[in-house]
Amino acid sequence: MELLVFAKQVPDDSVEVKLDSSTGAPDLNGVLPVVNAFDTYAMEMAVRFKEANGGAVTVATIGDDKAVQAIRDCLAVGADKGFLLKDDSFTDSDAAAKAYILSKTVSKLEAVNSVKYDIIFCGKESTDYTGGTAGISLAGELGIAGVTDVIAVEPAEGGLSIKQMTDSGYNVISAATPSVVTVQKPDYDPRYPTIKSKMKARKTEVPVISAADLGTDAAK
Repeated sequence: MELLVFAKQVPDDSVEVKLDSSTGAPDLNGVLPVVNAFDTYAMEMAVRFKEANGGAVTVATIGDDKAVQAIRDCLAVGADKGFLLKDDSFTDSDAAAKAYILSKTVSKLEAVNSVKYDIIFCGKESTDYTGGTAGISLAGELGIAGVTDVIAVEPAEGGLSIKQMTDSGYNVISAATPSVVTVQKPDYDPRYPTIKSKMKARKTEVPVISAADLGTDAAK
């Protein structure tokens, strides 16, 4: 199966962040950017799915040149290809706008790679804003199934069997492909990269995609 993971680079949430006394905004000087925690779970789930069932994993992120490191971090733990979505018009876009951008990205990457993505993985939320709406909004933009708070995905006859965490346990949901899943913390941790995989990721080309490449409508 063809798998696509959308990841976000965020400030390291393991570091204490203080407010700037003059602006009242978080002072991020000296705080290293990392891959969003829930996106690392999404990446691990996608890589495990690939290892068990075959296929390939593509990862993409919206960001500036610094966000290439997030792509390389994902390549080092099992992604096969990575793409950076970089454009001034993407800056400060809200969750609805990002879902629109990501939907256009799906179409573009399918055309570039001559594939159709069966599962699109997103973290359930980002640790910097915790809105938790971009992934399910992406499913709406694409007009396909979307399942939130996912802790396991397996192939099943006619599509997918998806385990969804709830307050009282979990649901098992059948869904057709393609589907978007937003990933909660599963019962395992993301793997660590090896020195060899980090070196390979460092040498891997990360193509940049702009708004012009995507053909996005600036009004959206």
